[in-house]
Amino acid sequence: MSDHVHVFVSAHPKFSASYIYKMFKGISGRRIFIEFPRIKKNLWKGQLWNPSTYIETIGHISEETIKKYIEDQRKG
Repeated sequence: MSDHVHVFVSAHPKFSASYIYKMFKGISGRRIFIEFPRIKKNLWKGQLWNPSTYIETIGHISEETIKKYIEDQRKG
């Protein structure tokens, strides 16, 4: 799907999923705006990321299952 991003990360358990998400949005947004400063004019209120989000930890699901899901989303 072209209107969203799947990110599959591994992190130390001391970092919450929401913290990792917040850092991802901040760092990636900053780097994209540095690399492509003109893009900001084309965005609603100059915001790269939509405020809505969905975060999930995998728990008992295997990495292979998650990777297959993400790959299948590209095809769909």
